[in-house]
Amino acid sequence: MRVEFKQAARDDVTAQFRYYLEQASPQVALRFRERVKSTVSALGQNPCIAPIFPAGDPDLVEVRSWPVAGFDVIRLYFMLTSEAMVIIRVLHGKRNVRTILRREVR
Repeated sequence: MRVEFKQAARDDVTAQFRYYLEQASPQVALRFRERVKSTVSALGQNPCIAPIFPAGDPDLVEVRSWPVAGFDVIRLYFMLTSEAMVIIRVLHGKRNVRTILRREVR
C-alpha cells in the first residue's frame, strides 16, 4: 500500500529527531528515524492490524494508531483511503492527542 505523510507528521518526526539529537544522542536520533521508516514499511503491508484509535469522537472514527518500534510512547496516527495509508501525525503519548487529531481531520 502506498504511504503518504501529511506535512504535520513530517514535522513531528523532525521535531522528535531534533529532540533526541539534543537531549539524548545522535545514535538515539538516528535509531528513531530508522524505526519510524521500518514501522511504516511493515505497517504498510497490513495496515488493518492497527486498531482504531479510541477517541470517542465521530470525527476520529477512521483514525488508527500504532507504536513506533522501540519507541512505544510515540505512535503513528493514520487513516486509510482506497489508495493509501495517510500518516496524519506522529505523537508522544503525553501530548493531548485527541485535541491535536481533531484539528488535523476537520
